[in-house]
Amino acid sequence: MTNIKTPKDLEVMKAGGKILSQVLWETVGSIKPGVTELDIENMAERLIEEKGGEPAFKRVKGYKYATCISTNEVVVHGIPTERVLKEGDVVGIDCGVYYKGFNTDMAETLRVSTTNKQQLTNNKKDKIDQFLEVGKKALEEAIKVAVAGNHIGHISKTIQDIVERKSGYAVVRSLIGHGIGKSLHESPEVPGYLNKKIEKTPRLVPGMTIAIEVIYNMGSYDVVLDKDGWTIASKDGSISGLFERTVAITDKEPMILTA
Repeated sequence: MTNIKTPKDLEVMKAGGKILSQVLWETVGSIKPGVTELDIENMAERLIEEKGGEPAFKRVKGYKYATCISTNEVVVHGIPTERVLKEGDVVGIDCGVYYKGFNTDMAETLRVSTTNKQQLTNNKKDKIDQFLEVGKKALEEAIKVAVAGNHIGHISKTIQDIVERKSGYAVVRSLIGHGIGKSLHESPEVPGYLNKKIEKTPRLVPGMTIAIEVIYNMGSYDVVLDKDGWTIASKDGSISGLFERTVAITDKEPMILTA
């Protein structure tokens, strides 16, 4: 059953989402060659607590970290390690904040660099730049269709059309977006691909809060689970990307709670 949020609930989630957004962008801004995944983790956890939140991921049974750090072929749920990031690595940072009884969730993927790569290449973007731009575009367009009266399927189709049909990459089938609120993962499921008729998917109504996720690989959508029980990587070793925002459905435009 979908948990509908009251206006008061949404204000709390918006406040928590603001904390999360500030934390994620400050953390992203610190990433450069020589930084370790644990450096990112430690910074994110410190910032969450300084800003009055609680690391949502540490509330998940068995998980001990405030972030998931997914480097290169790692798709999601990467456990932060002493791995040193180098020029050109592709790093996804997934983070959540628990604030006054509600969760928000957000992720961003970037390329590790010490330079303005686009300027150096005369604005000719290489395949990694193009890959990451597709994920950002898919998330942006998916949020636009997250309006009351539409269905989850409109979100799914938008992501799949941009990632697969227009760009030739692969949406990971076994990992999807989700409802969010008092629990980090609630109904409804929000796939990044369409597996049934749109009208057969849940209808979007005001008060719903969902984490829209674009999870995709440069190669096949098949993934494998590491022996650590958490880390999921692309089966063919191809680069992966993850972009996520927490969004509230209203009677008007979508409200990005992690703006």
